[in-house]
Formats: sequence, C-alpha cells, structure tokens
Amino acid sequence: MSSSLLLVAAAEAVPTASSSGADLTTIASPTMWLITIAAVIALIVFDFAFTHKPHEPTMKEATWWTVFYIALPCIFGAWLWFEYGSEEGVLFYSGYIVEKALSVDNLFVFIVILAGFAVPRPLRQRVLLWGVAGALVLRGIFIAVGAGLIARFSWVFFIFGLILLLTAIKVVRDAVRGVEEEPDPGQLPVVRLVRRLWPVSDGYVGTHMVVKQAGRRVITPLAVVVAAIMGTDVLFAVDSVPAVFGITHDPYLVFTTNAFALLGLRALYFVLEGSLRTLRYLPYGLGVILIFIAVKLVLHGAHLYAESVPDIEPVPSLIVIAGILAITIAASVWKTKQEERAYAAARAVERAAEAGVELAADSGVEKE
Repeated sequence: MSSSLLLVAAAEAVPTASSSGADLTTIASPTMWLITIAAVIALIVFDFAFTHKPHEPTMKEATWWTVFYIALPCIFGAWLWFEYGSEEGVLFYSGYIVEKALSVDNLFVFIVILAGFAVPRPLRQRVLLWGVAGALVLRGIFIAVGAGLIARFSWVFFIFGLILLLTAIKVVRDAVRGVEEEPDPGQLPVVRLVRRLWPVSDGYVGTHMVVKQAGRRVITPLAVVVAAIMGTDVLFAVDSVPAVFGITHDPYLVFTTNAFALLGLRALYFVLEGSLRTLRYLPYGLGVILIFIAVKLVLHGAHLYAESVPDIEPVPSLIVIAGILAITIAASVWKTKQEERAYAAARAVERAAEAGVELAADSGVEKE
C-alpha cells in the first residue's frame, strides 16, 4: 500500500518537474492512478482467492489464465491508443513487450528456486503469487523513486543506461559461455537472514507460512521460499525499471507495463515450465534489446543537454524491440526442431544397425 501512495504522490508531482530534469508529463490523473491501482489489487486478491485451495493447474487451465492475462494488456493498450493517441499506445506496447520478455527470462530463476526448496507442485502457485505481489510493491517504489530522480536530474538517464549496458553485457557473456543463472537458493542472503531470525519447521504445512510447534511459533519452508523469491525480485527491479524508463518517461505507463507483465506469471510458469530451455537464444535477444534501450537512454539524456543529438522515436523503437524478439524466438524454435530431427535420424540409424546385427546373428544360427 505504501508503494501505491508513493505512485499517486509522484503522479501529482510529475507535471511540475524541475527544469533541470526531464519532462515527465503523464496522461493519468490521481483518480486514474487510484482506479488502476485498485484494479491491480483486485486482480491479485482474486488470484489469491482462486489459489486458496492448493492444486496443480492443468495445462488447459494454465493456458486459459495465460491467454486472459495477455488479453488484458492488449485491450488496455488499444484503449490507450484510441483515448490518448497512437504514440501512447505504441509506448505502452513497447514497454509491455520488453517487460514481458524480461519476466519470462526471470522464470528460469524461479524454476531453480522452487526446485531447490522441493516445493510441492500444488503449492507453487501460491509461492509465485506471493512473488508477483512482492514484485509489484517493489516496482511501485522503484518507479516512484526513479520518476522523482528523472524529473530533477537529467544525468539519471546516463546512470540508467549504464545499468542496462552492464546487465546486457553480463546476459550475453553468460549465454556465450553457456553459464546459466542457477543460484543456490539456500545461500541467498535473504534466506540466510530469515533462517537466522526465526526457527523453521521441518516440512511444508499447506499454504501456512507460520505455525505453532511445541508451544512456539515457527515459520514453514514456504515462508523461506517466498523470502527467496522476493529477494530476487529486488534484483529484477533494478534491471526492469530502467529498461521501461528508456522507452517512456510517463510513470503511469511505466507502472502499467510492469503490472501487466507481472500479472499472469503464476499461470505462465506452468505453461512454459517444460519448454523454457528451448528458448536458448532468448538471453542473446534480451541482451541486444537492453543494449538498444541503453543507447536510447543515453541519447535522450544527451538530447536534453543538446537538441542536436537525435532522439529515437517510439515507432522505430517498437519495430526494433518486436523484431529482435521475433527473430530470437524463431531462431530458438528452428534450432530446437533441427536438433529433434537430428536426434530422430540418429536413433533411426542406431535402430537400423541393431536390426542388422540381429538379422546377421539369426542368419548365422540358421546356417549352423
């Protein structure tokens, strides 16, 4: 709730930005902010109510929820387009595509954490939902602080650009080296802190995070997992918020792109869990996109000091981002199919060789 108040306060302060900073005029009034935040909270509460009884969703159920949470931003973006103009619609869709791609990449880490703590599959929905709720609060705080800094200091764009450039270099370097981001969940600082402060029960107790054992209150492993997920949310926010600020400076669009990208991750996890590793080129694509946005941030920051410096417009940005992502996904799917065909061909050769050996053996027996 504190992040919601910060965002509304930031919305009221945005139109009166200092001349030394960037122009952060927003399309949203404080009332529009409150309605949007209330709608996001309502969706989170609805998800919590839906997952109150632990169960592992079927592929059909997860797919339908994923379609629903992708349809929402598509409809919202269309409304922005017709209500506020094509530029606002393009900016929203560009930001949403980037944030959704980053969210999918983050699912790799969530898979490792859930597996590392041996979270029962029926409880994984609840853990992911707590992670989404925590991420929304953290993003809200980061966006409010980021908007305040940008409104006052133009050089913040260069800092954001540097953060994204370093992130992109690490992502691409790890992809080239074949290094996967698989942290040891038990060694995460937030997990070690939680275990040091509170006793932990031996096993999971449904969706409960605090239970009473031997006359004292203890936390369950579920609480430790949630702490681990929220700890990684902080790191993700450091990359995510500057990335979308590189596309639009409207705090309202920054928040809504983040919110829509995070909502639905619970269902998307179960849809993509088995196929995430087939998106082998996603880190390369994300690295290139982050480099592009870093350059865009630096150019915009320089443009504020010297108007002769070019500023990349919204439509070309959307074309570049969507194009890179489409090429990345297409290349990943093509490579996976090529390997599947090669594996099938190799297995066919092996089976033919085995059949030939058996035939020769049978012929030898007949001659004798």
